[in-house]
Amino acid sequence: MSQGFSIPRFKLPALVASLGSRLPQWPHSLVLATALNLAARIGLLPEDSLVLLEGRTFLVEVLDAGGQASFTYRDGLFRPLSTVPETPDLAFSANLSAFLQLLARQEDPDTLFFNRELAIVGDTELGLVIKNMLDAVELPQLPRLPAFRH
Repeated sequence: MSQGFSIPRFKLPALVASLGSRLPQWPHSLVLATALNLAARIGLLPEDSLVLLEGRTFLVEVLDAGGQASFTYRDGLFRPLSTVPETPDLAFSANLSAFLQLLARQEDPDTLFFNRELAIVGDTELGLVIKNMLDAVELPQLPRLPAFRH
């Protein structure tokens, strides 16, 4: 990666997950659904793939933080769910560092999955739609930060 910064693999202390799992989880769902709606609105998510998500439920679990976010896609919007569906159509679980590496495009979902750092459970075809959506996202280039000299 040419940006000179990489996210290391790490695992938050068990205390974080213990505390995090006791907190209300709906704020995570609200934040994630809002971020996904923003990404869709500015054209980062391919519209032809979004229609394939209609009525489906999703769960994203950050294992080492004890956090969960559940949402659905309905009528053109990602909508947070106040409770986790018993059997979501698709569930992703990983430690925080793996999700950060995905967002930064430092690692791809296949590598994390095959290294057992990302678990994906549910509808295989839907999982491929999501993977292809992620692959199609072209993130805007952020300005490079100047290098710090010691």
